[in-house]
Amino acid sequence: MSENLFSDRKNSEQVELGKKLAPKFNDDGLIPCITVDSESKEVLMFAWMNREALKMTIKTGKATYYSRSRGKLWIKGESSGLTQQVEEVLVDCDQDVIQIKVNVEGEGTCHNGYRSCFYRAVKRDSSGDLEYVIKEKSFDPEKRYGK
Repeated sequence: MSENLFSDRKNSEQVELGKKLAPKFNDDGLIPCITVDSESKEVLMFAWMNREALKMTIKTGKATYYSRSRGKLWIKGESSGLTQQVEEVLVDCDQDVIQIKVNVEGEGTCHNGYRSCFYRAVKRDSSGDLEYVIKEKSFDPEKRYGK
């Protein structure tokens, strides 16, 4: 894939108001990515992308991330079948966060069986306890992943 997909970051006006993609990767070469359902606008997950993952996502239309724990690229759904087809790639004002809007093929996104990875909330009672805001799993992860 061509390196020309990303522009150099020259100044704040170019980055914040310009029409060229100039993502800011952190010291580890990563940029945060927030994944949102294109129809419901529900936040499905958060993951990291490196340069190659962002390029592949843009060029193929398949959500591709970088796994820090495995040290490699992963295309969402390549093992589970729960793919994410990208409808839109957005950048924030200073191009240091990516948001992708996707159509999910299958019952959900989370490896624990929920539609979204954000299925728990911190209770408002200051206890630090979590409560399930999504009570039902969308699929059985043992059957889906064979674990």
